[in-house]
Amino acid sequence: MSSLSKDIVEGFTSSDVHAHHARGVVSVSQDSLPRRLRQVLSLDDFEAAARRHLPRPIFGYVSGAAETNASLNDNRAVFSELGFAPRVLTDVSKRSQTITLLGHSYAAPFGVAPMGLGALVAYRGDLVLARAAAQANIPMVMSGSSLIRLEDVAKAAPDSWFQAYLPGEPPRIAALLERVAQAGYSTLVLTVDTAVLPNRENNIRSGFSTPLRPSLRLAWDGITHPRWSLGTFGRTLMRYGMPHFENSYAERGAPIVARNITRDFGMRDHLNWEHLTQIRRQWKGRLVVKGIMHQEDARIARESGVDGIIISNHGGRQLDGTVSPLRVLPKVVAAVGDIPVMMDSGIRRGSDVLKALALGARFVFVGRPLLYAAAVGGETGVLHAIDLLSKEINRNMGLLGINTLDEMRPELLVRLKDAESSYHHQKQ
Repeated sequence: MSSLSKDIVEGFTSSDVHAHHARGVVSVSQDSLPRRLRQVLSLDDFEAAARRHLPRPIFGYVSGAAETNASLNDNRAVFSELGFAPRVLTDVSKRSQTITLLGHSYAAPFGVAPMGLGALVAYRGDLVLARAAAQANIPMVMSGSSLIRLEDVAKAAPDSWFQAYLPGEPPRIAALLERVAQAGYSTLVLTVDTAVLPNRENNIRSGFSTPLRPSLRLAWDGITHPRWSLGTFGRTLMRYGMPHFENSYAERGAPIVARNITRDFGMRDHLNWEHLTQIRRQWKGRLVVKGIMHQEDARIARESGVDGIIISNHGGRQLDGTVSPLRVLPKVVAAVGDIPVMMDSGIRRGSDVLKALALGARFVFVGRPLLYAAAVGGETGVLHAIDLLSKEINRNMGLLGINTLDEMRPELLVRLKDAESSYHHQKQ
């Protein structure tokens, strides 16, 4: 590694936080898109469309984070602190973004992050995301806080991963793992950054709770957003009845709308490394731990036998003030270099994906924008979003002077020292 690239990596490990399309990815022609999607030119455009489409509490739940949004903002700001130093005249006619991860070949270096309540945001949301991901040959991670049975998603998209919020009680852990294995999942993602409930003041301000509590305000939000009320919630009620939390445990959970029921979070504050050892002993498939932000935890996870790590601050939705995963990525990669290190939180552009890969990520996951795409455009919307991001990666590879993702090295990055202060000045 050159001294320049070493400086770039060290800049993100400091404790100071201030003509050839992607092979295998399904391309969506502009003419075949519904009219409402034709002006969606980037992932950010889906958020604006979803804000108009969704009732305020539902949009607030998806878009919001914890407390002051410090982590949410850092997830985006961090990417502006790195610029590119492209190479030229390198013959980039053989570009390919195919990648092998955990023994599977994928068409692009990004997948669908796990997102709870997807079927409340989009009609049959988890199935829409899973089918689109399967069609595009990228992984989709099914959320444990979903409203569609994990068995149904596995049947529709057999290569999906399953993400679990495990309780601290060994018998309940064992029962859920048995159910997931019987459904046919081969990759389990254990989320570990949810020991206690976060302080999401934005949910209170927007009128959101889980379960949702009937109120005049909630009814008015539904009336003023008829496409969502009829096309998502009403359609779900008519065909499938009241949605429930289906996959938190081996048994069915609470309904999504209830007056007095409180969600059961099952002693998650008891979960510890001994439970991970139990899980590794029982789970015969691939095991990934999500939510690690410290290199020492990464080392312990590796020693516990996990097959991969996802660095994540939960999209800024847990401990406010947690730094962006990109800041700790080089240290975690250095600590566990022989297993794949992935990351999520804040990915919006192909340039973001490539910056993460340059700093050592093997793969990234995208959350909110793909759920917004499902809400406003169904499966076609998700495929359009995947296609947009894939095309950006392909285009940027050509402009950077590389043909393969392995060529995306720190030497192609430049640390922009003043980016953070400039970002905060613009915000003011």
